[in-house]
Amino acid sequence: METPNTLYQIGEHVVYPLQGVGVIKDITKKQFKGKDILYYVIFLDISDMTVMIPVDNVDDIGIRSIVSTDEAMKALESITGAYEPVTVDWKVRYTMNLELLKEGTIASIASVVQTLYHRSKVKELPVQERKLYDNALRILIDEIALSIGKPKNEIEALILSKLEAE
Repeated sequence: METPNTLYQIGEHVVYPLQGVGVIKDITKKQFKGKDILYYVIFLDISDMTVMIPVDNVDDIGIRSIVSTDEAMKALESITGAYEPVTVDWKVRYTMNLELLKEGTIASIASVVQTLYHRSKVKELPVQERKLYDNALRILIDEIALSIGKPKNEIEALILSKLEAE
């Protein structure tokens, strides 16, 4: 089958907000309510899950390409030990951070990682917030590693050293 003319191609890595970095495994047509719909088949390594997203819905969902090396480096540079305290009410904080993750930009993901990391140093995070932090950190590591072509463990060590810096 010839590859349809789509924004993303088979083998390309993409970021799926809240879900993680995935790779397009296939572009396929399926019948839905009597119509042929074109889908991206995306494998998400972080959750070992494959999802099908209608090609026409990728913008609404916020799926995007991996950022450029420059953008990845800017996101890394934005992570510091300096910390702006955020609201003490964890539910408000959780909602704010969830909205940032839904935004899906690398800068918003880096912001969530920084905020929740520093908050966890003040007081242990509630379970939901801890999951949000772990997810944001994994997405950030995966995307930066792909963007700048370095191993994930090296990127993770770099991010954590930046968070620890005074």
